[in-house]
This record gives sequence, C-alpha cells and structure tokens, in this order.
Amino acid sequence: MKAVLPAIARGLLEPQLPAGVEAAWFTSPAEANAMIADADIAWVDMQPTSLVAEAIRASGDRLAWVSTIYAGLDAFPLDLLRSRGVILTNGAGINAVAVAEYAVLGMLAAAKRFDTVVRAADRQEWLKDAPGKVELDGTRALVIGYGTIGRLIGDRLAAFGVEVTGVTRSGRDGTLMPDAWATRLGEYDWVVLAAPSTDATRAMIGTTELAAMRHDAWLINIARGDMVDQDALVAALRSGAIAGAFLDPTDPEPLPTGHPLWTAPNCMISMHMSGRSQTKMFQRGAALFLDNLKAFVAGQPMRNVADLDAGY
Repeated sequence: MKAVLPAIARGLLEPQLPAGVEAAWFTSPAEANAMIADADIAWVDMQPTSLVAEAIRASGDRLAWVSTIYAGLDAFPLDLLRSRGVILTNGAGINAVAVAEYAVLGMLAAAKRFDTVVRAADRQEWLKDAPGKVELDGTRALVIGYGTIGRLIGDRLAAFGVEVTGVTRSGRDGTLMPDAWATRLGEYDWVVLAAPSTDATRAMIGTTELAAMRHDAWLINIARGDMVDQDALVAALRSGAIAGAFLDPTDPEPLPTGHPLWTAPNCMISMHMSGRSQTKMFQRGAALFLDNLKAFVAGQPMRNVADLDAGY
C-alpha cells in the first residue's frame, strides 16, 4: 500500500507508519504529481492550493483515500473524487483554536480601531483620544457557520459578554437555519463568516445583505473570500453602508497590488494568516492522519470523513 506524504511531516509520521505502508515523501509539486500515479493514499497539501487539485488529477485508479489538514474542501476536485469513490478526510478542528482566536482578534481590533493605533505608532504620532470606543460587552454577533470553529468563536465571545446567534444547516440548539439569517442581519453588531465554501455559500454576502446590515456593524470573514461579493463590499465600505470589514481570506489570493480592497475605508486584511498563527498544525495533522491510517488499514470508521455531496 503506497502513501504519498509531505516530507515536511516525515519526522512525525515515519516512526509510526504501520507495516505494509510504503511511504513516498514529496518535496515539490512535481514530485507529488509523479508519485501519486500509483498511490493508494495521498496527503498532498500544497501552496498555492490550486496545486492540490493538479496533483489529485494526476492520480491513478488505485487512489482510495485523500487526507488533508485543510478544513475547507474548495481546493479539491470533488466531482473526480466522488466518481472514483475516493474517501476524503479533512482537517476540521486542526486549526480551529487558532482561527477562532483570530476572529476575536479581528473584532477587538475593529472595536478599538487598533489598526489606527498601530499606524499612528508607525508615524511616531501620539494620539490624543481613542480611535475606537466600542465595547464588545452587550453587543450581538451572528456567526454564520456554527460548526467546530463557529462554536469556538461563540464560546470565546460569550466570555466577552457578546450575545451570539449561530447559523447551521439543521437549526440545532437554537441556531438559525440557512433561510432565516438574511432577514435578521440588521439585528447584529457583528456578522462573522465561519462556514465552509460550497456552491451554496459563494457570494452569500452581496449588495442586498450588506445593505441589510447596520451602518455601525462590522463584517468579519475568517472562512473563504469567495463567500463575499468583493465589488459589493468595496462599494459598501466606500459609501459607509457598514462600519468596516476584517478580512482574513480574500478573493483572489494573494490579493494583487492595487486591488481596491487594499485601500477601501475601514478594511483590515490579514492575508489568510489565521490558520497559520500557531505552532501545532503539523503535529495535530500528523496525529489525525496516523489515527485515520490505522483505521483505514483495519477497515474501521475514520474521523473527519467529508461529505462530498455537501462539500464539507
């Protein structure tokens, strides 16, 4: 049984690989594409993520399981995997703490306008008043996508005295269902995007939704850039239709020099750093992979098996 694996994780994986698993360690996209042709198992996460789909498409008929540390599956050719009956396990939970902390960071930075403070410090200018005077306590947040990351965001915001409403497909535990949140956007100080990127969520925040938000509300996106209509957001920021936006992801990525989001008023961009703002990603990813590898070899149920029809 052949597994194509990232050389960067070799020290974490190799000592614990079960007998009968032959590892091929790739250090470049070209190596991954060549090695995957006769592989049974593949963990081929790469940057940019477009290279992941390229590697999967280079696989042969033996491929039975693809593992990833990514929570979102937008980098993967799901139709191809579905047609071949390939199992895909994702990394939901691996980056959840880091991403949830980043969401709170974005909200605190927006509330206190810490971006203005940092820029003043860069100019060696002593501000005479606080540029941001919002307290999180007593505000309301809508978290669209109340899965692993969304719930962690909710838990952390509750500690700040924020009233949190989640959105889920099922409406479980008092959350809103997907057809109910849009009409209630005007009730919230914070609209937080934490849902997976699927056909149903692309451009879910557009001109209509931004117009429905409060003028003093902020959009916080720690999900995927394609969930927001970028042109509509730029227009809303320029017109003051919303107070501002904290964007971890953008569309496209990297955001090109000269893109209007860079200079849009009250827009903070963190270059999709949320999941990388930790030191445990590969340790957690390796532990999850090894658990699933044992289950795969034994024919037992695996963790984090994605629903290829739902897209997450």
